[in-house]
Amino acid sequence: MPLPPSSVPREPIHDRSIRAKSYLRQDGLLDIEAELLDVKGYDFTSRKGLRPAGTPVHHMHLRVTIDDDFNIVEAVAAYDAAPYDERCSSIQADYADLVGLNLLRGFRHQVRDRFGATAGCTHLSELALVLPTVAIQSRSRRYAKQAAVDSTVRPFAIDGCHALRHDGSVVQEFHPRWYGVPKGGLPHPQPAEADTSAAAGSAPSSPSSSSDS
Repeated sequence: MPLPPSSVPREPIHDRSIRAKSYLRQDGLLDIEAELLDVKGYDFTSRKGLRPAGTPVHHMHLRVTIDDDFNIVEAVAAYDAAPYDERCSSIQADYADLVGLNLLRGFRHQVRDRFGATAGCTHLSELALVLPTVAIQSRSRRYAKQAAVDSTVRPFAIDGCHALRHDGSVVQEFHPRWYGVPKGGLPHPQPAEADTSAAAGSAPSSPSSSSDS
């Protein structure tokens, strides 16, 4: 459900949109494309003159290509709008240095260390921070299939948020083998399958198996 309406009249000031999409490539790699867009809710004057409300102030794009292990093998950035034109966009080539990082292994800390302050663009770096969770969502079908085939594989989402805590009702209902099992623990034994031959009306396998009593 949406937020409740404001109890006080107000006017729009700033609108930031961040959007990300993923694509499975024919070579098996995954592309993730992220976009950041900033617009103002009012007309304002800049060094370029009058900027009507809704005119992009920041508009940046970032694409990374990852392998099955979440390693970045390609990275490219691009600008559609920035307050200082090429003096902002001249940093875009530096984001090729994302190559070699792993989205699930200290990625956000490495982005801050590598592209912090004057070494990067505040908005591109902020955009990079959404990539890990998008990657996980993009690979979720793969891991669901893997867990279905191998019941010893712990579903990656367990303990990833408050709803999916290992001792919570969601895990108890949807992942009962892992209910109450902390990270690193072994799953509960698989329940034995019931013998339904009698219920199905199948004949005894041999005369000696029938009862004469």
